[in-house]
Amino acid sequence: MSVPGSSVTVEIPTPLRRFTGDQAHVRVEASTVGEALAALVERHPALGRHLYDDAGKLRSFVNVFVGDDNIRQRDGVGTQLAAGETVSIIPSIAGGVAAEPARVDDGAAEGQPAVLGRATALPELTAQELRRYSRHLIMPEVGTAGQRRLKAARVLMIGTGGLGSPLGLYLAAAGVGRLGLVDFDVVDESNLHRQVLFGQSDIGRPKIEAAAERLREVNPLIEIEPYETRLDSGNALELFAGYDLVVDGTDNFPTRYLVNDACVLAGKPNVYGSIFRFEGQVSVFWGARGPCYRCLFPEPPPPGLVPSCAEGGVLGVLPGIIGALQANEVIKLIVGAGEPLIGRLVLFDALRLRFRELKLAKDPHCPVCSENPTQTGLIDYQQFCGLGDATAELPEGFEIDVEELAAWRREGRDITLLDVRTPEEWDIARIEGARLIPLHELPDRLGELDTAERIVAHCHHGVRSAQAVRLLREMGYAAVNLGGGIDAWSQRVDRGVPRY
Repeated sequence: MSVPGSSVTVEIPTPLRRFTGDQAHVRVEASTVGEALAALVERHPALGRHLYDDAGKLRSFVNVFVGDDNIRQRDGVGTQLAAGETVSIIPSIAGGVAAEPARVDDGAAEGQPAVLGRATALPELTAQELRRYSRHLIMPEVGTAGQRRLKAARVLMIGTGGLGSPLGLYLAAAGVGRLGLVDFDVVDESNLHRQVLFGQSDIGRPKIEAAAERLREVNPLIEIEPYETRLDSGNALELFAGYDLVVDGTDNFPTRYLVNDACVLAGKPNVYGSIFRFEGQVSVFWGARGPCYRCLFPEPPPPGLVPSCAEGGVLGVLPGIIGALQANEVIKLIVGAGEPLIGRLVLFDALRLRFRELKLAKDPHCPVCSENPTQTGLIDYQQFCGLGDATAELPEGFEIDVEELAAWRREGRDITLLDVRTPEEWDIARIEGARLIPLHELPDRLGELDTAERIVAHCHHGVRSAQAVRLLREMGYAAVNLGGGIDAWSQRVDRGVPRY
């Protein structure tokens, strides 16, 4: 039964379209936001647990906008809707008063210029730098003063992958004097369709090594400072202390919340970007001047609820677009030009080539950036994001390796090989005889499995299937995880199965 009211449109973000039959827009009859969401869930019940918690309240990692306004800062789900209005669901993929444009000379002593509040005598430009940056220098918004500020600036990039590649290339080319790089990963062939810092010869190299080498080639006049380490609560504040601002090029929620909280505690701007499939988000979170990331998304989604780029994919050119926008914000903040994205969130839809801007409000009860914060230090962000148990090793006997599975199959054991990857991954490669039930569908399809059978669950590398095994064990199924997933199977058992 439809909810009476006016006809309105609910915009469905990419991560949730799998629950609406891939529909991006759903028309419902409703007079309030609450009625619109109720009508949406009535039509697509699987959306319910993504939008509401067990108490029936809107989840804290989901924002709902009517026009440019977040209903959390208005009348909540009781917000009235007029005929033809659009309700936009904005989840975290891993506003308020208009912020004044950031000025690089704030807080500087008279006659002593500053870069983002750091008092410093601006360095002179050499003859070579005058030639290299000439197209900047003839712009009145930059000029020689702005380029000297860029030369004096210290920017720390978290991640050198999809977003970090365009960020690093453009910030190095722009003449940012000191560019810090934090990464601990190695270059994989699957990175190359989007991570343009790297080439074929870099496969297997530490990203930090390959990135530093490439950026020094882009601009030998700047200082590249590599940190081959995993950012964590023990080193973040010490790393951030040596830089004027931080650029978030991460792809996971624990690091994203860590970067935000450390920036608030250190008083640094956080230039934020995130990507998923065809969509991206950009903002500048700066607790001293406007909202922080926690004002927008107080808590992360539960593990497994929002797919990662490794599971859902990403258009190769998308990080180039979003990373370039982040680089633009960094340069504006340093030279003091234009209006930075403080208190504003820009959404980009590559499929429709559409930009949209939303206003963000500072949360007066934010645990980290409000006047009376309840969190005054860094915490365990794996635990905060609910990954403490998810990343822990499975109990003994809950996992087998690919060689053991191969032996079981040769012996003719009666097993069910359960593939919990996505249909798109299934189309790329599969193990013969496997049965596909994507992880997000598993709770609703348990009845299709036999509790009397031995189930071996697998995914790409074994992380998602470990979650599946925990669920299956809790529900009484005899399930084990395939360590290393289909990737290990391809490398060590059947090389005829394509790797991706």
